[in-house]
Amino acid sequence: MLANLETLVRRYDELNQLRTERALGIMSRYGQQVFRLLPVLLHFNHPLLPGYVSGEVPHGIWSFIPDEEQQAFIDDICLTANCSGGLSTSDRSILGLYTMGSTSSIGQCCHSDLDIWICHATGLSEERLELLDHKCLLLSRWAEQRGVELNFFLIPENKFRQSNSAEMEGESCGSAQHLLLLDEFYRSAMRLAGKRLLWYLVPLQYEENYEQYVQGLFARGELQRDEWLDLGSFNRIPAEEYFGSALWQLYKGIDSPYKAVLKTVLMEAYSHEYPETRLLSITSKCWFQNNEVMSYRLDTYCLMLDKVTNYLKSIGDMQRLDLVRRCFYLKVCDGLSDHAPAWRREQLGQLVSYWGWSEEKLHHLDRRRHWKVEEVKEAYAELLDALMQSYRNLIQFARRNRISESINPEDIGILSRKLYAAFESLPGKVQRINLKIAPNLSEPDLSFIQVPHGRLNRAGWYLYKHSLEPIDIIGRAPLEFNSYISKLVAWCYFNGLLTQQSRVHLFNQGSDLHIDNLHQFCRDLSTTFPVKYPAASNLALSRPCEIRQLAIFLNLEVDPTSHWVGQVIEFDANAADVFSFGRNQECLVGTVDLVYRNSWSEIRTLHFRGDEAVVDALTTILGKMHQDADAPERIEVFCYSQHFRSLVRARFQQLLAECIDLRLARDKPRLVKTLALGQEKYGIFFERRGVSVKKLENAVDFYRHISHNKLDHLPLRLDKTHSRHLPAIVDAYASEGLVQFFFETQGSGYNIYILDEANRVEVYQHFSGNKDDLVQGVNRFYTSNNERISHEGAFINFNLPQFYEIINQGSEPQVIPYRSQGPSRDVG
Repeated sequence: MLANLETLVRRYDELNQLRTERALGIMSRYGQQVFRLLPVLLHFNHPLLPGYVSGEVPHGIWSFIPDEEQQAFIDDICLTANCSGGLSTSDRSILGLYTMGSTSSIGQCCHSDLDIWICHATGLSEERLELLDHKCLLLSRWAEQRGVELNFFLIPENKFRQSNSAEMEGESCGSAQHLLLLDEFYRSAMRLAGKRLLWYLVPLQYEENYEQYVQGLFARGELQRDEWLDLGSFNRIPAEEYFGSALWQLYKGIDSPYKAVLKTVLMEAYSHEYPETRLLSITSKCWFQNNEVMSYRLDTYCLMLDKVTNYLKSIGDMQRLDLVRRCFYLKVCDGLSDHAPAWRREQLGQLVSYWGWSEEKLHHLDRRRHWKVEEVKEAYAELLDALMQSYRNLIQFARRNRISESINPEDIGILSRKLYAAFESLPGKVQRINLKIAPNLSEPDLSFIQVPHGRLNRAGWYLYKHSLEPIDIIGRAPLEFNSYISKLVAWCYFNGLLTQQSRVHLFNQGSDLHIDNLHQFCRDLSTTFPVKYPAASNLALSRPCEIRQLAIFLNLEVDPTSHWVGQVIEFDANAADVFSFGRNQECLVGTVDLVYRNSWSEIRTLHFRGDEAVVDALTTILGKMHQDADAPERIEVFCYSQHFRSLVRARFQQLLAECIDLRLARDKPRLVKTLALGQEKYGIFFERRGVSVKKLENAVDFYRHISHNKLDHLPLRLDKTHSRHLPAIVDAYASEGLVQFFFETQGSGYNIYILDEANRVEVYQHFSGNKDDLVQGVNRFYTSNNERISHEGAFINFNLPQFYEIINQGSEPQVIPYRSQGPSRDVG
């Protein structure tokens, strides 16, 4: 039976108190301190308090009265400042302070972060909001010093009554989800200070006429308007939000895969019920209004588990149901141990009993801190497969309902490229498999075994986590295979298997690699690259990919100088050319291995061997630098030759520097560099949109080629009629492997310049259609036509087109990411 208003208010306060006690019971001592002091630090803005910002920073929480512990802290501050009158403020810009997410739920752990919504009055100036944002940054740093991750979100009172134009930044989802965010807030919010939330008091039958019901409460004097925060309601979640929310949850899955699986399957369950979706916030509100006692139905994680369980059972997907249950169990980090609070241990014990898990299964999950690479590889593949399955189902849902993406084109581009960088499996890319699955993958022994051509097994390199002793390795399966060893070593290093304490073993039958050089390569790799590196910024992801850090390893596998034993070598230090050396004109570079980190924070490896290894490596490096790219921040060259090691390294480094200077030279009409390589001569041709190589047979052939306007294999402009209209800045932004759209406003219409993955150009002039419609149509085309299956069998397609605007600021045109210009939409 629905309770009256007075009962609901009392029940709201009791539930909030219970959640507060549960949240504090799980936190560390420092976590409790941060949690309790937050209202004080946001209510006052005093120089002696953490987070102080000078100026008119919004502060002051509506109706905030410190409790005993908070008052003791304030008194200590006043005593230190010799402030007899106490702290005071007349500002009341903050309407309420709330936690959301896992806090106080069964999913909260001692190291869980705190997501705090600061709901503030509408109409605060941009300048004041920037000051409040800076205060929040200072408070986050203060909390970080105490081992607490604290994320703040500034929420204006009218946020969910207008269209979402927020930009994605840090922990903010930007335009990726809007009303779905309100759904999550309502089902998980806990009040720290300020106004109570009005939504919980409105009966479900009045959801359709929410505004009229609320106005009636105020008009009749049953509630006082100033005492309640009203963020609004929702009749339904627009179908367009599911795709953006799924992308956001996949992105969050990079750091929290178990939670991401639960949330992406939840989005899938929501879409399966569309248009009659029953939101979890509605389910929890129904229980709150009709039941007196606390229940798992008011726990945000149990609600989520219940929803996805019913959905997966309804479609007969028992395999993913088992995974979802395991994800839920692992998200509850203490499991059934004695460290867990009694209420959580009891609740989880009931679930495990209902699932019918064996002792062996529980033991395996409870040992997660001791998992090694085999378990992590299996878990990673399973988690990725589940995430991609949900993503694929949501794409199909979008097609069935003929919806356009409400997520802004810039945000969808950034999110898709974050996912591309994290999950896309590509040749040469070092895939990071340990998405916070296990704490330590280090191995005491790592063996690299080469199988030459002509054997039963595939030719190449095999990695084992054992020594070469027969008793250790016979009958063992390899961890990884690759055609070149540098990729395997890089995979071990960046995934944490290879450490300074690891013993590295080598058995090779078809290369010049020596164990000493392998040990040196491992050291060179570790001193050049950190195991962990910062995530790519949104600014970097909105621009073409660039090489940030590059390491080049010469003659690791093939060393032409290693076969000179007993030979007399004629050598002139002043005239020696290591690329065409001595009387036999021998190239002293046999293999070139590249390891680089790019601006999207990917680690890539490449391997070149053979007569043209040098030019192949050079043109590949240069091809990854668009015309206006910055040169790599750091370039290191290492050489493992038996003879002339320093000379080979220095000459290659000099050649690379010259070529990079030519590639990035401004306003070059056409540049060419000749290179003798062994007994052959090559021309490296530099143009604005790319770099190409030609083998030159003689001088006549060379001059004939450099006199051509276009060379073979160089990018071809498809629209020759309008080629003279192509802005130079489009050439400057050309980036291989990506589809790029550039919009240039011309009068009442605009020109479109399209660069495909090979930098071929199409030009459309005086286009008069709607840009947003075009962008959404292109994205739909790519999500529906570019589906492909990775070698693991997982659905992956994140390499969506990039969209840019060409604008004129001053005398020089500039390129900026395209943002939707669509009209605002009332969502109240």
